[in-house]
Amino acid sequence: MTQFRGAHVFITGAASGLGRLMALEAARRGARVSLVDRDATGLAEVCAAIQGEKGDARDFVVDLSDRAAIQATCAEVLETRGGVDILINNAGVVSGKPLLECSDEAIERTFQVNALALFWTVRAFLPGMTKTGKGHIVTVASAAGLAGTARLVDYSASKFAAVGFDESLRMELKRLGSPVRTTVVCPFFIDTGMFEGVKTRFAWLLPILQPGYVVGRIMGAIEGNRARLIMPRFVMTVPVVRVLPPFLFDAVLAFFGVNRSMDEFVGRH
Repeated sequence: MTQFRGAHVFITGAASGLGRLMALEAARRGARVSLVDRDATGLAEVCAAIQGEKGDARDFVVDLSDRAAIQATCAEVLETRGGVDILINNAGVVSGKPLLECSDEAIERTFQVNALALFWTVRAFLPGMTKTGKGHIVTVASAAGLAGTARLVDYSASKFAAVGFDESLRMELKRLGSPVRTTVVCPFFIDTGMFEGVKTRFAWLLPILQPGYVVGRIMGAIEGNRARLIMPRFVMTVPVVRVLPPFLFDAVLAFFGVNRSMDEFVGRH
């Protein structure tokens, strides 16, 4: 079991959405939290809320598309807050546009935040986890990292990378005999505002998930040392459907409305 009480938890993308809720919940469970985001105002509000409940929180404002800034921040955290016990790589960005309408800069930022930032934080904190003989690395990916769809080419590709990152890291840690645990989280769309406007054809099979429910499931998965958390359960059929020829696989996703889910996307304002 991974315990939050007394643990040092580092969370990226903590100023809003899932990151904010996970920060509040981790603190409620007795963790001291180090929070990272580029939104200084939102980050300060989360820290104030935790400190108002006598919790231990500190904010670090950093652009997660900037490798040097991430590395400097991680070094500051280690120096001023000590080693990290639970690393939650939650930050993510989405453009929600057809590939040819995405700017070069937007595509690069998607991969910098959604995929490359995972490498920089893990490389910073894994040595300390290895030395202490404990630790937990959480990668918040997406159901879009299991099946691609229109208007999410850059986002989905980056989340496929995140899923592959977690899987390969898990295998590597096992090969090295490391006690450090990993968890990858692959949820369908969540009602945080990030995917405002998305639609689902069969809500009873593929519901737009509520943030509080998702956070509760993630916390439970971390505590239970679950290697993988996919929400809702219907998404777990993707690997099975993938054995079909591509034209049938595409037809299944089209039938369930997945390939049109982003048609009315507007995103967070």
